[in-house]
Amino acid sequence: MALLLRTVARQGLCSSRTQFSVLYRHAVPLGTSAKEEMNRFWEKNTQLNRPLSPHISIYRWSIPMAMSITHRGTGIGLSGGISAFALAALVLPGSFPYYLDLIHSLSFGPALITASKFAVSFPVAFHTFNGIRHLSWDVGKGLKIPEVYRSGYIVITLSILTSLALTAL
Repeated sequence: MALLLRTVARQGLCSSRTQFSVLYRHAVPLGTSAKEEMNRFWEKNTQLNRPLSPHISIYRWSIPMAMSITHRGTGIGLSGGISAFALAALVLPGSFPYYLDLIHSLSFGPALITASKFAVSFPVAFHTFNGIRHLSWDVGKGLKIPEVYRSGYIVITLSILTSLALTAL
C-alpha cells in the first residue's frame, strides 16, 4: 500500500513540476559534493568582495553569555566525571573503601584537599542554581534584561557561598 501511495504521489509531483519550477530552480543538483559546494561558496564571496565574518570578535562578553557557556561546560564536566567514576567502579578491582584508604595514604596537603573539594563542589552548585534559573525562565519569569543580569549575579554568589560551605565540611 505504501509503495502504491508513494508511486502515485511521485507521479503527481512529476506532472505538476512545471507549476512549481520557481521553488526548485536554484536547488543544488544531487551530483555535487560538499567540497564543490564549499568551493563555489568561497568563489562567489571572493567575486562579490565580501569580507570574512568577524564571528565572535565583534561581541562584547556579558554575564549571561559567560554563564551559558559555563553552564554547558559544567554539565559536560559533571556528566563526564560521573561516567568516569561509574566506569572505574565497574572495571577496577577492589572496593570503594580500598581506594579511599589509598587516597588517604598519599598524604595530600590540606591546601590540595581544600582546592579539590572546591573544584568538585563548585560545578555541582553552579549547575544546580543555574538550572533552577533556567526553570524559572521556562515558566516565563525573569526574562527582562535587568532581571537576567540580577539572577546571574545571584547564581554566581550562591554558587560560591555554597561551594565554600561544602568545602569547609
